[in-house]
Amino acid sequence: MEFAPVLTRLPNGVRIASIPMPHMESVCLGFWATVGGRHESEALNGAAHFLEHLLFKGTRTRTAQELSEAVESVGGTTNAFTSEDHTCYYAKAPARHLGRLCDVLGDMYTRSRLAKQEFRREREVILEEIAMYRDDPSQHVQDLLAQTLWPGHPLGRPITGTAASLAALDAGQLRSFFERHYCGRNTIVTAAGKLDHSEVLKHLAPALSKLPAGTRSPSKPAPAPARRPRITAIHEDTEQAQIALGFPTFGRKDPRRFALKLLSILLGENMSSRLFQQLREREGLCYNISSSVMTLGDTGTLDIAAGVDPGRLPQSLRMILAELRRLTERAPSVAEVQNARDYAIGQNLLGLESTTSRMMWAGESLLAYGRILNPTETEQRFAGVTREEIREVAAECFRLGHLCAALIGPGLQEAAAREWLGA
Repeated sequence: MEFAPVLTRLPNGVRIASIPMPHMESVCLGFWATVGGRHESEALNGAAHFLEHLLFKGTRTRTAQELSEAVESVGGTTNAFTSEDHTCYYAKAPARHLGRLCDVLGDMYTRSRLAKQEFRREREVILEEIAMYRDDPSQHVQDLLAQTLWPGHPLGRPITGTAASLAALDAGQLRSFFERHYCGRNTIVTAAGKLDHSEVLKHLAPALSKLPAGTRSPSKPAPAPARRPRITAIHEDTEQAQIALGFPTFGRKDPRRFALKLLSILLGENMSSRLFQQLREREGLCYNISSSVMTLGDTGTLDIAAGVDPGRLPQSLRMILAELRRLTERAPSVAEVQNARDYAIGQNLLGLESTTSRMMWAGESLLAYGRILNPTETEQRFAGVTREEIREVAAECFRLGHLCAALIGPGLQEAAAREWLGA
């Protein structure tokens, strides 16, 4: 795979990286602010996500409609997202419109008005977003799991904020949050597609060089894992019972992360996985069941999610825990590990075929490691994982004392949930 990223650091700390893909006809550009939900105090819960919305609502030179029309009128798209430790604004368009993407995103990032009237209007929009997630039990249970994993910590709070935290937030606080965090040392720009790095710099460096250098945004360290199970069980009159199980793991730089990823794949990340085959294909207990890994700088989780018939919830939980125990006691087979390894490598390669995914790869690499990882390096790390290393990671992570669970369904009570989970 041809992979030749170029990186420039401006004097104020802004990092600008590009990955040329000369065979493509598009470009994708992303502006990354290294601030997210975990950088917020309790009083500012939801501020990073609020800013994600507000930066689209007009600059000193463009209205909100003009911002969207500038990109969409040439066939492009814009979007954004906020996570626990970063916020990303990105746009994609035909390659000949690179300059326009740089101008629009640069305008949003450095010259947003953050007007009070837009603040009041957008707060109502976000309240509707919160209500939408709350009405979706499969989403709500994930919020409950985060609270259960990290009680009283920023990582346990919803990234959107709550109705109460948004009601207490004012435009002045949001502007101060923006001015403190959206600085040179907290800014990364990544681009991928049919482009030349010098062109990217020509379009971006003049505006981004004016950002104050500022300081890196600190965050509260992740708490130690629980010593005994934490269970949250909520009664709701739903057709399905929603399951979300979480186990604290380790951070992005831990060498065990490759074994952890393979563990998650063979456990529940595809249709060949153990949980999918056992609970859906053999027992018919669910339509879908999955596992996933989240990694941050100093912590992470391996999560399992499923929706099942409420009457079969105890059976489903027992079967999931039994599969976890098997993984702690016996290393997976050679064939199983090879399949998981090939899946991980293949998914990376397929993902990197698009300009958007390469732009994301570059941004996430710089956020996590301070450099852009070469996919070949990642492939080699997966290739080196052994069967026993996967079992050791399972034994380290799948301790009953570390289990955190969130359950939603009709008639649920915490005492019953604890019994089903052996907690």
